[in-house]
Amino acid sequence: MALWIQAQQLQGDALHQMQSLYGQHFPIEVRHYLSQWLEAQLWDAIDLENQQDEFKAKRLLDGLIQELQRKAEHQMGEDGFLLKIKLGHYATQLKSSYDPCPLELVRCVKHILYTEQRLVQEASNASSPGSGPVDGTPQRYQQINQTFEELRVMTQDTENDLRKLQHSQEYFIIQYQESLRIQAQLSSLASIPPAERVQRESGLQSRKSTLEAWLTREANTLQKYRQELAEKHQRTLALLRKQQTVIVDDELIQWKRRQQLTGNGGPSEGGLDILQAWCEKLADMIWQNRQQIRRVEHLTQQLPIPGPTEELLTDLNATVTDIISALVTSTFIIEKQPPQVLKTQTKFSATVRLLVGGKLNVHMNPPQVKATIISEQQAKALLKNENTRNDSSGEILNNNCVMEYHQTTGTLSAHFRTMSLKRIKRSDRRGAESVTEEKFTVLFESQFSVGGNELVFHVKTLSLPVVVIVHGSQDNNATATVLWDNAFSETGRVPFVVPDKVLWPQLCEALNMKYKSEVQSDRGLSEDNLVFLAQKAFSSSSNNTEDYCNMTITWSQFNRESLPGRNFTFWQWFDGVIELMKKHLKSHWNDGAILGFLNKQQALDMLMSKPNGTFLLRFSDSEIGGITIAWVAENPNKAERMVWNLMPFTTKDFSIRSLADRISDLNHLLFLYPNQPKEEVFSRYCTPPNSKAVGDGYVKPEIKQVVKVENDSMLDTEGEFDLDETMDMARQVEEFLRQPMETQWNERLSGPWQ
Repeated sequence: MALWIQAQQLQGDALHQMQSLYGQHFPIEVRHYLSQWLEAQLWDAIDLENQQDEFKAKRLLDGLIQELQRKAEHQMGEDGFLLKIKLGHYATQLKSSYDPCPLELVRCVKHILYTEQRLVQEASNASSPGSGPVDGTPQRYQQINQTFEELRVMTQDTENDLRKLQHSQEYFIIQYQESLRIQAQLSSLASIPPAERVQRESGLQSRKSTLEAWLTREANTLQKYRQELAEKHQRTLALLRKQQTVIVDDELIQWKRRQQLTGNGGPSEGGLDILQAWCEKLADMIWQNRQQIRRVEHLTQQLPIPGPTEELLTDLNATVTDIISALVTSTFIIEKQPPQVLKTQTKFSATVRLLVGGKLNVHMNPPQVKATIISEQQAKALLKNENTRNDSSGEILNNNCVMEYHQTTGTLSAHFRTMSLKRIKRSDRRGAESVTEEKFTVLFESQFSVGGNELVFHVKTLSLPVVVIVHGSQDNNATATVLWDNAFSETGRVPFVVPDKVLWPQLCEALNMKYKSEVQSDRGLSEDNLVFLAQKAFSSSSNNTEDYCNMTITWSQFNRESLPGRNFTFWQWFDGVIELMKKHLKSHWNDGAILGFLNKQQALDMLMSKPNGTFLLRFSDSEIGGITIAWVAENPNKAERMVWNLMPFTTKDFSIRSLADRISDLNHLLFLYPNQPKEEVFSRYCTPPNSKAVGDGYVKPEIKQVVKVENDSMLDTEGEFDLDETMDMARQVEEFLRQPMETQWNERLSGPWQ
């Protein structure tokens, strides 16, 4: 069922909330008449923080205006005439409002559609309390919503009791004033004749005694009301604290953990809208209870009655202030993290958000947020509330930003768009630690008040750990530090402690997540791939997955110690594979054309049982970011078949000529393992031949891959072609292009494979 049809069936408070989404910024009539079109657009595909997506947003705005105009043109009759004018007016209004900033339209519509979906979902859950989750809504979400309903009822109950107390106290004060008036009358009787005085005194004394007895009873009743109300507030605050723990310490922490894993390629952490809605409900209910407690205090001061209520109210005030303080400080979060590998003198961005800022009207006096980079030790001292003397570990340019309130979404956030780390101050390193293992963090802090300066908050939040580099060559080692930290950090840790060793399956999960994300593929690392990686990491020959299940790998094995016989670490080799794949070979990986994670012996065993000309692609063991072609063919010098291994190709080679073109050039490669004709797999990726003259009579040269197999001397000791016997391709291309080209021709170049 369409969302708008379901939204129109909402009732009560949900209907009111839905209606409040609309106004001049987005009329409800537009939602009604363009409901199908609005729900069919890919609003979530647009990143509100990416200015490059503004073009997509502009197309959506233009489409919305066109749909409105088309809908207006089709209106007929008297009623249609009025609607035609109205829709035309809305088209002009929306174009005027959002043409300068089309991303704001996307923000507005996303907020409307999400909120409607949430309200419909909550209504569905409420109508079937005995059933399980509806439309995939987690059971814990239902529990949170049920607790909010319970809190609403409790808060309304204390509000009713408070009004009752107030009315009773007002009547008590009136009667007390009456008792004072009677006492004054009694005092004035001395000036009248004795006979008349006795008669009037008797009546006044009787009324005074009756009233004083009533006042005594009513004072006890008021004290009882106050006591009962304070106990109810205690129960409400206890449930509020429990609900806040669920939302802030569970749900929000889980969101932060998902956000951290996105740094390793994990799925999106999801939007903050539902968390903000919960936090705003919490803030609203906490504030209502705080105001109720303040009113009780005022009543107590207005009419002091000895008893335990005053002490109870003091405790309640402290508790509610503590709860609201914890909520505000916990909901000052980083919506968009700064890059975790941070290069100096390079622009970067970040976004911080206060989830309860709109509800508490913080935007009425917009606070400023400051960003500072601090070291791991300074972060530890900060969390211990030690005096850090406002120290920083570097200088960030453009590090101040005022929080902005977006009325359409109700969000209060600060967007740092052009920060740049000008310099960094490093600490003394420990042992074998390198600069790419040193962690920093960006501290965001702000100060603001709520409730007319009743409460002043100084809020701080730390970014995920960042590794600062000064050159691109440090990127892969810095990425290793970040990946290990993101994957294995624990909630509530001391900054930024991570285990020195983890179980191999845990690392496999992190590597697979990173690989799939970087290569942008649903085809992750298979069990065989992971066994190959385990063999490489542990220098093992076992092919049994279970042999590695309980093995641990240390940080040193991961990216500090070189692999046996190599001058690079396990991570550097794996990262080289990722870089090669994502830049040049992702399509071939997704097609299943690259087996990749095989050693020479495995390739030999697989190919020797296949016909001549069968080949496969595997990653080089000896070269970072290298991939080689292994194929089976006759040995021209011996009456036997053998497996040949071409010297590895790297990114440099594929920037000159693609893998598909190289395989097409090599006529002795016939079948991709196990038996696919190579044309079926690679032809669609080949570059079309170009023989037409370009420019001033010149012809574009065509580079060809050539392999000459003449004798065994062309093979190195490992069976790979020796590059010393071939020309350097880049040099040959350069020489080739210097030659005059006056006629159409086609020349073949034999190139290196390194």
